[in-house]
Amino acid sequence: MDHESIRIILAEHAALTATLQSLRQMVEQGPGDAPQNFFDVLRAMLFYIDEFPGRQHHNKESELLFPSVARRVPHLKEVIARMEHDHAYGEAAVRELLHLLLAWELLGETHRTTFVEAARHYVDFFLEHLRLEEQVIIPEAQNVLLEPDWQALDAAFATNSDPLTGRGPTDPMYDRLLQRILMKPPAPVGPGVSSGSA
Repeated sequence: MDHESIRIILAEHAALTATLQSLRQMVEQGPGDAPQNFFDVLRAMLFYIDEFPGRQHHNKESELLFPSVARRVPHLKEVIARMEHDHAYGEAAVRELLHLLLAWELLGETHRTTFVEAARHYVDFFLEHLRLEEQVIIPEAQNVLLEPDWQALDAAFATNSDPLTGRGPTDPMYDRLLQRILMKPPAPVGPGVSSGSA
């Protein structure tokens, strides 16, 4: 059975994956001749990752999905412990990236390499985290969770509102964030316009 919470989780994973891939592409391309746009879009992407997956998605996985699977599939406890560690690490890492980006923007090119290396590591780390969830945790959840588990998960994830999935109540205060993210980053988030274009 395809549960609503799983559909929401996968849609949010897809939005996050697209954001991470575009962030990596932008970092590899560099600011070009439009540095203000470049830094604005990267800041918006990192803020999105912290604000939406970090504050709405991960806590529900940690509080509901992971414990339910761990209770019924004991051999996955180590994998789930890694998932929990990843969530905590990811929250700190994205805020550190925002700091490193600001250093590059305000203090100049001597700080570029530090940000680029940290961003590459962060994207690789997060994509691997999502892969494990989708290939290990979610299939096990679909096999072993019971209807009360699904009712709790469906109800919790139904409250999520993510501007990149277009799901949930729209809040006008996030319109500017959405426009910034979609301004000029490369595909798959943006229209494929180079960050160096005017």
